[in-house]
Amino acid sequence: MRAFSLKSINLDGYLTNKVFVFSIAILPFLRLFYLAHNNKLTAHPIEYLEHSTGFWTLTILLVLLFLTPIRQLFKLNKQIRLRRMLGLFVFFYAFLHVATYLWLDYDFNYDEIAKDVIKHPRILVGFIAFVLLLPLAATSNNASIKRLGADWVKLHKLVYLVAILAVTHFWMLVKRDVSEPMVFAIVLFLLLAVRVYFKFLAKLARPS
Repeated sequence: MRAFSLKSINLDGYLTNKVFVFSIAILPFLRLFYLAHNNKLTAHPIEYLEHSTGFWTLTILLVLLFLTPIRQLFKLNKQIRLRRMLGLFVFFYAFLHVATYLWLDYDFNYDEIAKDVIKHPRILVGFIAFVLLLPLAATSNNASIKRLGADWVKLHKLVYLVAILAVTHFWMLVKRDVSEPMVFAIVLFLLLAVRVYFKFLAKLARPS
């Protein structure tokens, strides 16, 4: 049997196929649309929508954060071109998540929403994460990159804080079984640890 290798599965080309990645990323939304259209969103449809859109927001966000470690660990670069598309999908599912809460759950009753935020800090944590996503989504274009220059890179480092807040929001949301948010937390910790490790190596390599 031939030994397994990254080259044998052409991982570089596989990851950079934008049509393929777009198709995978849009599938959860199409599934939710199908279930809603056919009245199959379980006995608690709003709760199901909130959980599903939140789950996919976090999942795609972690996939996005995985692109740089792939480059660092396996010396692959082309997948970096997927960052913008995946980042916009993160915002898309986050928007659906927040819209479900504001519209379907509370019908834009801001007095009740304010009471819920005060009563449940996890809602505030989630809102902060979403607000931080807004400038990232708004500047995910070539014109903003050119206009902001080096400040664009600094601004988009907020994605790490967004990820931490999002995982915290999910963890606070779960009342008993924390196994699912724990998986997200562990993956996020490992992704951040890889970044810290390579930054440490780069610092060591600089001449004193």
